[in-house]
Amino acid sequence: MSESILISPNDVEALLKEGGVVPIDTRAPEAYAAGHIPGAVNIHDIFTYLASSTPEGVAAMKDKFAETFGAAGLGGEETAVLYEASMDTGFGQSCRGYTLLKYLGYPKVKILHGGYAAWTAAGGATTTEPTVPSAKTFTVDPAAASLFVGLEEMKAAVADDGIVKLDTRDVDEWIGESSSPYGKDFCPRKGRIPKARWIEWYRMMKPTPAGKMLKSKDEILAECATAGIGTDTPVVLYCFKGARASNTLVALKEAGIEDVRLYFGSWNEWSRDPSLPIEEGRPGSAPPAFSQAAE
Repeated sequence: MSESILISPNDVEALLKEGGVVPIDTRAPEAYAAGHIPGAVNIHDIFTYLASSTPEGVAAMKDKFAETFGAAGLGGEETAVLYEASMDTGFGQSCRGYTLLKYLGYPKVKILHGGYAAWTAAGGATTTEPTVPSAKTFTVDPAAASLFVGLEEMKAAVADDGIVKLDTRDVDEWIGESSSPYGKDFCPRKGRIPKARWIEWYRMMKPTPAGKMLKSKDEILAECATAGIGTDTPVVLYCFKGARASNTLVALKEAGIEDVRLYFGSWNEWSRDPSLPIEEGRPGSAPPAFSQAAE
């Protein structure tokens, strides 16, 4: 299995002492101002940015975040350590930052497991002093772009029964009661992408004394089995804008499911095109069984 994406507060503290690390606080500016990890740079756009899969939208997103991450001090040698408030209260925004950086080809990316809540629970130092980073040149690696699925690729995935389309949204969105976390009618249509299966993103986490953490490998694989996903199953994830699905992507990769990609435009893009098919109402059929490959 590949090296873990998640990192503990103690390991973050050790990295900070060694140097060469850029903590990235993905929370809202007011939360950052109230207290953050020393040296952390606040980039809330990681969470708020709405992307489209058009060539123009992809180019704009690459330009935007290459500039943003470079201004934060990421030039390729530094380790980026992303964090949010906690794993279940930031809607997966630290994980969204991870997928963005990996999509752009950044080589050294970690996520503080448990977020700021875990950091403070472990007695980590905090400060209210804003960080003034030294800007670096951020280079985009086009070869890394395969992590994301664009609109045309998502259409092809819908037509391919060998690929699991996994919806990670909250239950009210999955059954078509609401169109988004921003309000029931934020998007013009309610429902889900055809043939999608569902695992609500919260199910990848469990309580700990320091707040919610991702489950163990075996627990995550047990959750995946309920949607017909094994370690060798190709999976394309989506949510509303790619944050909650990023949380699940990290969970699946930590559990050893390697063929996992993210439809970053997600429901925000799909629902706004009336030519694209959707399923509405309460789902009725169970997913097909899968054959687990021997490990």
